[in-house]
Amino acid sequence: MSKVRIIIGSKSDLEICQPITTVLDEFNVGHDFQISSAHRNPEKTMRLAQDAEAEGFAVIIACAGMAAHLPGVIASYTSLPVIGVPIKSGALGGIDALYSIVQMPPGVPVATVAVNGVKNAALLAIQILATADEELKVKYREYKQSLKV
Repeated sequence: MSKVRIIIGSKSDLEICQPITTVLDEFNVGHDFQISSAHRNPEKTMRLAQDAEAEGFAVIIACAGMAAHLPGVIASYTSLPVIGVPIKSGALGGIDALYSIVQMPPGVPVATVAVNGVKNAALLAIQILATADEELKVKYREYKQSLKV
């Protein structure tokens, strides 16, 4: 089964981003969790993106606040789908991060979820993986059915 790489730009985002792993665990989707700033450690960030596919990852979730440079940088170094999560921080409450992530140039797409939308990022990654994994597709359909009231 393919895995999801989670990259956050700062230790301060750990608590907000932890639910990603909870959701992935509920669906038995393998993952790793990395902290790497695109500004403070661009070489590490580049390696995490470039090596992800060879390491068995099929989707990358990148969480970043303020300038939100991280998802776009990662998308520039990989052909894997990248899901950007804008994190609420700074004076603009995450709107700056949202705008940074959704305004990627043509050829460098980044799927974007709501500010602090970490659970939806995990679910979107699961949907992407489920296109090639029948067992995961069934689990996801069952999950969707459970949401009905």
